[in-house]
Amino acid sequence: MSVLDKKHFKTEAAAFRYLENLMWGEGVVCPHCGSVDSAGRLKGVKDKKGRVRPGLWKCYAKECRKQFTVKVGTVFESMLIPLHKALQAVHLLCSSKKGISAHQLSRTLEVDYKSAWFLAHRIREAMRPDGILPPMGGLGEIVEADETFFGQSSKPRKNARGPAHLRKVMTLVGRGGPARSFHIEELTSDTIAPIVRTNIVRESTLSTDEGRHYRKVGKEFEEHLRVEHGDEQYVDGVAHVNSAEGFFSIFKRGMKGIYQHCSEKHLHRYLAEFDFRYSNRVRLGVDDQDRAARALKGIAGKRLTYRRTNETAAI
Repeated sequence: MSVLDKKHFKTEAAAFRYLENLMWGEGVVCPHCGSVDSAGRLKGVKDKKGRVRPGLWKCYAKECRKQFTVKVGTVFESMLIPLHKALQAVHLLCSSKKGISAHQLSRTLEVDYKSAWFLAHRIREAMRPDGILPPMGGLGEIVEADETFFGQSSKPRKNARGPAHLRKVMTLVGRGGPARSFHIEELTSDTIAPIVRTNIVRESTLSTDEGRHYRKVGKEFEEHLRVEHGDEQYVDGVAHVNSAEGFFSIFKRGMKGIYQHCSEKHLHRYLAEFDFRYSNRVRLGVDDQDRAARALKGIAGKRLTYRRTNETAAI
């Protein structure tokens, strides 16, 4: 039986129950007043077209008395696409190693392209981490740092040559662990060093290539391992950036083969998508269904409007 044959992928009622169990594990929470377990489910309430509204609750706290669904206060709020189709989209985006295009989502879910495009961005927003993440690594652990170039920059420097015209992405990868990517304007020590300092524990071992922008900040860590790519040296004992290169390989195959065109202002969302899948991969004990559930838990407290998203239109 296919995973997509499960009930919450087929009917709205089952979809709402699934999301409620996932989001309200410790009791129904009113998004308006924050009270817990003071709401009751409303049954048989119909919309203007005479259709029964599934997943509808009413808060009976004296100061509130408002109706809501589990979508209120999340990135799915005001979504017109049926929830069971949105859950299908989350599963497809989380289980496709290199992503899934908005056109393919449109065909699979049988919704129009604009709706599929916006839904994909809602899901990417859910994949983005909340707040400041704790630093990576630790004593005895190795964190790789590397950068790559992808696509033409929307703000190339005047008279710039070579990679200066390209978008720059820096990624930190815990050896055998998660990935964390950043879209940077310039590849200099002034832009690289603050990212490295903020995101890696000082007791960690930093592993990089021979880039000059890592030399000074590398001295602040337990050890700084380097490989000389210019001399065709790619591995020297435990010194290498092969994990980061592997991440870039997946990222570029997805961006070139699946998404093809991406506005630079949206690049941070696509990086969050690839970081999320890499950091929640099977090797780390997370299968497709667990990964989708983790993405859904990230919908709370976020809001994304079509106008705000479309102002920086991508694919």
